[in-house]
Amino acid sequence: MDIRKVKKLIELLEESGIAEIEIHEGEESVRISRYGSNMPAAQPVQYISAPAAAAAPIAGAVVGEIAEDAMPSGHIVRSPMVGTYYSSPSPGAKPFISVGDTVSDGDTVCIIEAMKILNQIEAEVSGKVKAILVDNGQPVEFGQPLVIVE
Repeated sequence: MDIRKVKKLIELLEESGIAEIEIHEGEESVRISRYGSNMPAAQPVQYISAPAAAAAPIAGAVVGEIAEDAMPSGHIVRSPMVGTYYSSPSPGAKPFISVGDTVSDGDTVCIIEAMKILNQIEAEVSGKVKAILVDNGQPVEFGQPLVIVE
């Protein structure tokens, strides 16, 4: 692959908000990641035929699907895309956030994998994590509530 094409891909990655890109051109391929090798390996997307049942609350967290009006008060961090939710940078690693943690505006709260691209989702406000509404590895929809920050 021509080095000019690789440089152009790096520029596109820097200009956009995406975390990783992989291009195949004939027998050649290149993968460029903004965050190094400690990010989670791409997992195959799992499709489900019916909505998952709500799980029991864990250590004060609200987990599973709940109605908007039944959610605790606070700022809701929503999924900006359809994809798979990951709570940590790699399998077995410490989660980005836990219930009770304090986050600042711009802190990473999770990763959403969409089309083999890992997108870091950031807190939009500073505060205390009141609830995490999604299980690790769970498919999420556009606009779905992920985290509540108070």
